Amino acid sequence: MTILDGKKTSEQIKQEIADEVTKIKSEGGKIPHLAAVLVGKDGASQTYVNSKVKDCEQVGFGSTLVQLDENTGEQELLDSVQEINDNPDIDGIIVQLPLPDQISVQKVTEIIRPEKDVDGFHPVNVGRMVKGLPAYIAATPFGIMQLLERYQVETSGKNCVIIGRSDIVGTPMSILMARKANPGNCTVTLCHSRTKDIKAHTLEADIVIAALGRPGFLTGEMVKDGVVVIDVGITRVPDSTRKRGYALKGDVDFDSVSPKCSHITPVPGGVGPMTRAALLWNTLQAAKNSFYHSVATTE
Repeated sequence: MTILDGKKTSEQIKQEIADEVTKIKSEGGKIPHLAAVLVGKDGASQTYVNSKVKDCEQVGFGSTLVQLDENTGEQELLDSVQEINDNPDIDGIIVQLPLPDQISVQKVTEIIRPEKDVDGFHPVNVGRMVKGLPAYIAATPFGIMQLLERYQVETSGKNCVIIGRSDIVGTPMSILMARKANPGNCTVTLCHSRTKDIKAHTLEADIVIAALGRPGFLTGEMVKDGVVVIDVGITRVPDSTRKRGYALKGDVDFDSVSPKCSHITPVPGGVGPMTRAALLWNTLQAAKNSFYHSVATTE
């Protein structure tokens, strides 16, 4: 059984990015700059955004953090995003989710310029991905694809079951795993809350990607021997034995599933670090002004 070590692999990617930034600096080129917008004081969101700022420092990017009060109105946020859109020094924009109820996620997503949408959520980027055109791919799916590629996990001709159909992970993963490329060329089944007998599907799967946000959902009795398992879930579960008072759990019951696996991601240390590395990669491409030329979704 091979652990798909996202922490180790993300560090390799960040080193590759840092080396390229060093080269850009030596040639007097544009240093990549990422702006993050955070609304409110959600603890998990604050931690994640702070991590992104540190990642930028590590690879030599510039970064801007815009923090807004939780009572911020929709128009005020839209105006803040538009200011970043219009700032030529900033290459990439992320607006941390979730947003307060008074703000439309769709409106915020659509106001970000596609060429600065390094989160890959804008309809233009989603549409280009579906068509197999160059696009920014959402960071978590892109990170997963990098993990599969760098560990040389065979995907061609395999049965891939994805649990969860969110716009952020499940749906784009279904498209990427089915595309005519490597990784890809899978026969894909997308399971969700209305799927009858998910176990029947997962038992036939060569690859399972669990992205539904339910700790320990996928158990050993639901998978066959030799399966590849990608655990996207990460939930804080109360744990009085931990100093922090909680433990981080994935959607996969690691203890019962891992003995059957050929490859599996841990939680934490699997998909999470790859998501952050993918965001940096997209920002680097944005700074290189290669939006429709170098960030290819197909071979």
